[in-house]
Amino acid sequence: MPAPTSSRVRYRVVGFMLALGAVTYLDRACIAALSPDIRRDLGLSKDEMSWVFSAFAVAYAAFEIPTAWWADRVGTRWVLTRIVMWWSAFTMATAAAWNLASLTVIRFLFGAGEAGAWPNVARTFSRWIPRAERGRVQGVFFAAAHGVGGLTPLIALAVAGACGWRWTFVILGIPGILWAIAWHRWFRDDPEQHPAVQPAELAMIVAGRDPSTGHHGGWAYWRQLLKHRNTLFLCLMYFPNSFGFYFCITWLPEYLREQHGFDSMRLGFFAGLPLILSIVADLLGGVATDVMTRRFGLRIGRAGVGAVSYLVAGAGMFLATLATQPELAAWCLAIAVAASMFTLGASWGAVIDVGGSHTGVVGAAMNTAGQIGSIACPLLVVWLQKAYDWNAPLYLIGALFWVGAAAWLFINPRRKIFE
Repeated sequence: MPAPTSSRVRYRVVGFMLALGAVTYLDRACIAALSPDIRRDLGLSKDEMSWVFSAFAVAYAAFEIPTAWWADRVGTRWVLTRIVMWWSAFTMATAAAWNLASLTVIRFLFGAGEAGAWPNVARTFSRWIPRAERGRVQGVFFAAAHGVGGLTPLIALAVAGACGWRWTFVILGIPGILWAIAWHRWFRDDPEQHPAVQPAELAMIVAGRDPSTGHHGGWAYWRQLLKHRNTLFLCLMYFPNSFGFYFCITWLPEYLREQHGFDSMRLGFFAGLPLILSIVADLLGGVATDVMTRRFGLRIGRAGVGAVSYLVAGAGMFLATLATQPELAAWCLAIAVAASMFTLGASWGAVIDVGGSHTGVVGAAMNTAGQIGSIACPLLVVWLQKAYDWNAPLYLIGALFWVGAAAWLFINPRRKIFE
């Protein structure tokens, strides 16, 4: 009797998520590269532009948990469709900004629309990806996102050189609309509902999947989420990750230009270098957390990998402040950011481990804490740079990475938040 065939539909799901991550970073990060042109045309100061950057993060943080909670209840097919259509529309709408107020409102609405994207990805993976593959899949996902994010300065500057910054936002909004249409037509919330999934693949997925553990609402539910030790330390751990990353997609080009005198050609490369290196870090980090988990268990595989990576990230930031050669400083900073991205497979793997069928809202709580870092980052960077110099923000980011390393030691991936 022939062996049952095993389909690979879950890899098509991963493919959709890779495209989602790529479009997310393309639309989110292009504003940093276009910031000088926007500031010139709209007459904005550096301080005013920092409020524009933070407006996105404020909205993202405010709507993160509600959007993820909605996905946990109704599934990610409809929720991700709404998310991507919304943010693509406001990417295009950025082209219509005429002053500080209009640009701030548009970026706030952009953030409100994009909120919940990452928890929805984690929720999708929790339903479609076997436990043994989750770290690698998360690593590949973030590698795709960061790869496009690293190329975004070059892409945005090239398009803007041909047609101006306003048309650049219009053009970059189109891929998301195409993605949302294809996603809604093809995807199903559970592999059991997809006609292309064969019994062997379904058995593999379901065998590594956590069962539902109760309701998704009420005061007791929210108290359990917000007071649990794993939630608290996941949030503390993720704050520096987003803080450091947001520096890269907001003020890094200005740092390289003003602190080290990079011209436009070198600026395009070195502004994208942290995210380009993060591609390798994402992939290796995802593999490392899966391998270490199989050999030494979840505690070492998640928390151990995360803590060591953050220690390296902090050291890289401090070394960047000591480097006298501009290229060496840029490389140290890029390596530090890549080391922090090495933790993403472990971070989101831990979210699935402790969240189970509540993965969306647990991931949203962690990511909301990260977005608080994103809100604070542009404002603190400008204040520290004016009060001291450009090295002061790097000292802060390095210290935060070491705080994150300590937080990893208190996270127990074996203990579910909703037992």
